[in-house]
Amino acid sequence: MDTRSGWADEAVRLLEADANRSADTHLHVFPLPPEWGIDLYLKDESVHPTGSLKHRLARSLILYGLVNGRIGRDTTLIEASSGSTAVSEAYFARMLGLEFVTVVPRSTSTEKIELIEYYGGRCHYVDHPPEMYSEAERLAAECGGHYLDQFTYAERATDWRGNNNIAESVFQQLALERFPVPSWIVVGAGTGGTSATFGRYVRYRRHSTRVAVVDPENSAFYGGWETGAADYGTGMPSRIEGIGRPRMEPSFIPSVIDHMIRVPDAASIAAIRMLRERSRHWAGGSTGTNLCGAFELIAGMLERGERGSVVTLICDGGERYEKTYYDDAWVAEHGLDPAPHRERIEGFLATGTW
Repeated sequence: MDTRSGWADEAVRLLEADANRSADTHLHVFPLPPEWGIDLYLKDESVHPTGSLKHRLARSLILYGLVNGRIGRDTTLIEASSGSTAVSEAYFARMLGLEFVTVVPRSTSTEKIELIEYYGGRCHYVDHPPEMYSEAERLAAECGGHYLDQFTYAERATDWRGNNNIAESVFQQLALERFPVPSWIVVGAGTGGTSATFGRYVRYRRHSTRVAVVDPENSAFYGGWETGAADYGTGMPSRIEGIGRPRMEPSFIPSVIDHMIRVPDAASIAAIRMLRERSRHWAGGSTGTNLCGAFELIAGMLERGERGSVVTLICDGGERYEKTYYDDAWVAEHGLDPAPHRERIEGFLATGTW
């Protein structure tokens, strides 16, 4: 494969041009009582061309494959993903004129399949989610393609020292704020790439910022972090799309994380509904998980008499979840009751107590 060709040079240019157009996203202020002396910011990743935080990851994974000589003009790109990563990878594959195939569980929602296919991707189905990994490897070997493997390479494909990664972007945008170095950054983990980027960046820049990872029900990350077991698993899928995994993924690096918080799924749903009513930001479930973690940390800061700032993410837009997290019938069918969590959130916003 001639990866030092003019085609490869042009492919890198196209990826960098997309980054130049779209990488810096808005940093919104979430209104908290001014007397608290704490500022909460939401980094809005839903405004990327493919509508989610995974736009950054997909670009990084493909760029990583290019510069490592694994992708050429005729390479088929293979992934194991039924969600936003596959949507974004399909977008970039089409940009480069490459075929893209993602291995997905047969239970994947029609909405996600339609988005992947909209960008020219093709879905290859498996009956059981754990089969995704081995089937993606098999397909790549069979067609001589490149397995992008987000769950292994997410933590290394992004340059954590800079290159306009999400951490560098946040700190640049905070430069003129009253607390330019945040006390906490709160993120979820799907692959672990975002938490690794933030955790490494704050250490590299010698910031005092701590990184907290929020984890939904059924996910293995919290248990693996708490016990130190690299093979920790639950075998159960997360109901909060985009975060949580049934096993500890290779790209999740516990040693760069300062704290983890487990968040009930119903609380995540309550939080995004509150966000839409109070700010008009329409976000997916993982954003609600982030908000619950941020609220808990802010309550602790208030209890200790601390001032400062906290940053978390709007991971994707709520329009993808109109028929799930925003649908009362779907929520009830899945045995979720956001009401008590909504009461707790409203109580926190009024009193500062979590």
